[in-house]
Amino acid sequence: MPNGSANPLAQAWDDRIAQLLDLLPRRVGESIAWLRAPSRRWVRIPAALLLILGGFLAVLPVFGLWMLPLGLALLSEDLPGMKPSLERSARWLEARWLRVVAWWRGRA
Repeated sequence: MPNGSANPLAQAWDDRIAQLLDLLPRRVGESIAWLRAPSRRWVRIPAALLLILGGFLAVLPVFGLWMLPLGLALLSEDLPGMKPSLERSARWLEARWLRVVAWWRGRA
């Protein structure tokens, strides 16, 4: 869902989300695409806030840390200033993960 943003990190975040949506099962992807539509803001913001709060309740069953990044990604649709920070965080996590995998393979 490109937003025509002048910020390359914000555009990279939108591209990353589009690629991730392509990996999801069709029904899930369609549901998320429905939620990301601009007219669904009234549903998206409360859902994002509930997911973020649920992420902090990770000690309880069903809730978990998976909810926090999902909530932040949803909220970034309405607060575009978050997108560059989320993209930088995703790049950092990706690089960190690749280092851990390389280290692990080096041990074997």
